[in-house]
Amino acid sequence: MDISQRKITKIAREVGAFTARTMKADGVGPAEFDLIHAIRKHPGITQSEICRILGADKGAVAKQTANLESKGYLRREKNPADGRSQLLYPTERAQNLKNSKAHIESVFYEWLLSSLDEQEQQEFARLLDVLYGKCKEESRAGFPHMERLLASRD
Repeated sequence: MDISQRKITKIAREVGAFTARTMKADGVGPAEFDLIHAIRKHPGITQSEICRILGADKGAVAKQTANLESKGYLRREKNPADGRSQLLYPTERAQNLKNSKAHIESVFYEWLLSSLDEQEQQEFARLLDVLYGKCKEESRAGFPHMERLLASRD
């Protein structure tokens, strides 16, 4: 890993630490917020569907769901199509959660970029667009290059 890769990783860790600390003030951790976000985006979702969307373990989702229900961020209703499962809905408290993960990260990055002048910000944005395009292309293809790189390093 070269110096710029390490710096990108370090910046991402700092943003993550700040985001986690800020969200903790609302009694919600980053993983719990991802779950709240999935439920806000898909009201009436089942825990199984959340596991699939988030790529999370059933046990972890069950624990987070119970925790968020006890904190008043979600509610359950019986699934009329399947008596064995329940549907999850966001409560008003979840809908009004002011410190979204994306908002906190956006504020942090805005502050970080304020140290660059206009021309530097434009060049940085151009370079990020190049990198983002490459990431999206790889993602859409199912990450074949990444899988080969990881396999070759094992």
